[in-house]
Amino acid sequence: QVQLAESGGGLVQPGGSLRLSCTASGFTFSDYAVRWYRQAPGKERELVAGMSSAGYVRTYADSVQGRFTISRDNAKKTVYLQMNSLKPDDTAVYYCNVVRSQSSYWGQGTQVTVSS
Repeated sequence: QVQLAESGGGLVQPGGSLRLSCTASGFTFSDYAVRWYRQAPGKERELVAGMSSAGYVRTYADSVQGRFTISRDNAKKTVYLQMNSLKPDDTAVYYCNVVRSQSSYWGQGTQVTVSS
């Protein structure tokens, strides 16, 4: 059974940091590119960061460039999103996504709230 289990969300003050994790099971994780999306209330889901299956290519949204870092550990079947210098505008539900050809799987989402 395919599963993506996210963790690490929570409440943090502006300027703080969080690290999200997403652990996969039920498929060959290393064959898939990984992505983090987020969706704020009343807004469309947006791509935050992505990484190729081998980890050589990383992409970021302009809004998080220089503050967020995506990484993966294929041995642990886990993708991470390190988020630094968080801003109130980063408040959203964050979702991990894996994709390969016609296959795509999603996590259940984890809430990140940035507020003083």
